[in-house]
Amino acid sequence: MNYPSDIEIAQATKMEPIVKVAAKLGLTEDDLELYGKYKTKVSLELWDKIKDRKNGKLILVTAITPTPAGEGKTTTSVGLAQAMALLDKNVCLALREPSLGPVFGIKGGAAGGGYSQVVPMEDINVHFTGDFHAITSAHNLLSAMLDNSLQQGNPLGIDPRKITWKRVLDMNDRALRNIVVGLGGKTDGIPRQDGFDITVASEIMAILCLSKDIDDLKERLANIIVAQTYDDKPVTARDLEAHGAMAMLLKDAIKPNLVQTLEHVPAFIHGGPFANIAHGCNSVTATKYGLKLADYLITEAGFAADLGAEKFLDIKCRVAGLAPDAIVIVATIRALKMHGGMAKAELAKVDMAALEAGIPNLEKHVENMQSYGVPVVVAVNAFPTDTKEELDFITKRLATIGVPVVESDIWAEGGKGGIELAKAVLDACERPSNFHVLYDTALSPKQKILQIAQKIYGADDVVYTDKAEKDLKRIHDLGKDDLLICMAKTQASISDDPTKIGRPTNFKVTVREVRLSAGAGFIIPVTGTIMTMPGLPKRPAACNIDVDNNGKVSGLF
Repeated sequence: MNYPSDIEIAQATKMEPIVKVAAKLGLTEDDLELYGKYKTKVSLELWDKIKDRKNGKLILVTAITPTPAGEGKTTTSVGLAQAMALLDKNVCLALREPSLGPVFGIKGGAAGGGYSQVVPMEDINVHFTGDFHAITSAHNLLSAMLDNSLQQGNPLGIDPRKITWKRVLDMNDRALRNIVVGLGGKTDGIPRQDGFDITVASEIMAILCLSKDIDDLKERLANIIVAQTYDDKPVTARDLEAHGAMAMLLKDAIKPNLVQTLEHVPAFIHGGPFANIAHGCNSVTATKYGLKLADYLITEAGFAADLGAEKFLDIKCRVAGLAPDAIVIVATIRALKMHGGMAKAELAKVDMAALEAGIPNLEKHVENMQSYGVPVVVAVNAFPTDTKEELDFITKRLATIGVPVVESDIWAEGGKGGIELAKAVLDACERPSNFHVLYDTALSPKQKILQIAQKIYGADDVVYTDKAEKDLKRIHDLGKDDLLICMAKTQASISDDPTKIGRPTNFKVTVREVRLSAGAGFIIPVTGTIMTMPGLPKRPAACNIDVDNNGKVSGLF
């Protein structure tokens, strides 16, 4: 069957006014700050009205290690919410906002797919309510004030060779990775090497998503370390007196955005930190609002369970005082066969040997999530080439570790294609959840890193370059050893080597450098090559996007 494109499906759907959608959560127009008919921000004042309510059930959706075959984590999150609504449950979503970089590059947006999408998808994928613009502006204000301090006599004694704060832009633009600023003459600034990261890699993105209110936001912004002085003392945004103005630029961006799914389920879409260099989750604010307003809140974490889910559980849940009631791990039969060494062009064929070779990837992610004490459900995202033999094989393998496996067809059928998955997740939510974090903050950074590498990745050990050792010493000297760990690692493998598919064994993780995000509250051990400013492919997705005289967008997926 030939299905229309995602954007054609989205444009053919009649949306409900967002006021009507918000009313499903008990919200009135006084609680909303409308951005047209179909988008709204929710006021921060609402929290005082709802903070004493009992939390609903928290459901985390994660996935196996991603492959070119696709897994469908966001699509499953949306479809599961729609299925629960069909079962008359009071449910809502909390997802991340897409970045313009992937939208115009190769990966695409992050609004779900098929008949399990959030809408208006054109707005969500492009500009939305201006949150990313605000984050970009706040970040670059700090950059401007840093360079201005150098220009105005350098009263803080900043060493231009030890500036760690780059500029940002929400676009894939490799030409900006390494640049020189301050050229032109005496009045044009102090010449120095600089560069751009993509906005979603900004520490301010992580800070916005972890801040519980404006005061918390300002304190975190003030603690950002941007450089060192000539005598190796840290220079912060507080030292530059920038944090108040930065917070002002973010005063609306910190408010959660509310939209709807194709089947009119309320959906918070707020914040969007990368999952391989930041914590990869939507905002604490949106999640906590959803838990107070609905009986079930479905949220997701970026990439696979070894990245996004680990950070959701060890960083976000710890910071926000959250405890998930169930975890859904999304897999596809196609992706598991790729982990078993099958070529993408051959995936339509039944190959039980490839499936058997690839299923250890799923089993490792399941074991990892079970180790946190939370009930787990596996969702197999259906493709037309799937067979009963293949699905039965997965079901039997996972039954040995007490995990239900449910096939869902939410891409093609929307909520009704996820009814059985919804029933399994609802059952999981009624089972005891004894959630606990992986490591104690009192451990040294190396001890915390080792626990993640051994318990989550399955590594034998961790080795450090000389630069990483020096970075850790500096962090220790700054008194920051107690911060959380946010591993920067390839998403293409459970290990730190993107070529190792399946369930790698007998390997060591190499930490090349260790970055400090003092404002966000975590240390970032960098493994492998992590790109913080992506480039565009030979033929970017932007080549296919257009708009007509009526404002109708085409080519956007």
